Amino acid sequence: MGLFSKDIKTMDDLFVHTLRDIYYAEMQIEKTLPKMIEKAGNAQLRQGLEDHLKETRGHVERLERVFEMHGEKPKAVNCPAIDGILKEGDEISGEVDDPKVLDAAIVAACQAVEHYEMTRYGTLIAWARELGRNDCAELLKQNLEEEKAADAKLTDLAESRVNSLAA
Repeated sequence: MGLFSKDIKTMDDLFVHTLRDIYYAEMQIEKTLPKMIEKAGNAQLRQGLEDHLKETRGHVERLERVFEMHGEKPKAVNCPAIDGILKEGDEISGEVDDPKVLDAAIVAACQAVEHYEMTRYGTLIAWARELGRNDCAELLKQNLEEEKAADAKLTDLAESRVNSLAA
C-alpha cells in the first residue's frame, strides 16, 4: 500500500481523496498568487494573475459545493505535488535579478501549476461521471475550463510579449 492509500478502498474513496488533494492545492495557490502578483513587473501579467486569483477563490467555492453534493465535509489533504511545484516557482523567482526574466519565470511557474490542476480536474470529472455524479462533474468542468483558459492566456502572454522581452 502507498503512503496515503490505507483509507482508499473504493473508487468513491479515491474520488474523495483526490477532491481533497485539489482542494488543498487551490487553497495553497490562493495563498501564493498574491506573492507572484507583487513580483510581476509586466502589467498584463499582474492583471492576469489578479484575475486568476479571483477565479481561484471561485474554484475553492465550487469544490466546497462538490463536497457538499457528494455528502462530504470540505477537507484538504496535503498535496506534495503542488507544494513542490509552488516551492520550485518560489525558488526560481528568488534567484532572478532581471525583472523581465523574472516575468518569464513567473509565467512558467504559473503554467506548471495550471497543468497540474488540469490533470486533477480532468481525472475528477471522469471519476465523477463513473460514479454517476454528473452534477459534481459539471461543477468540476467549470473549474477545468477556467484553468485551460488561464493556461491559454499565459501562453499567449509569454509568446507575444514576456519571453521576447526577457530574451
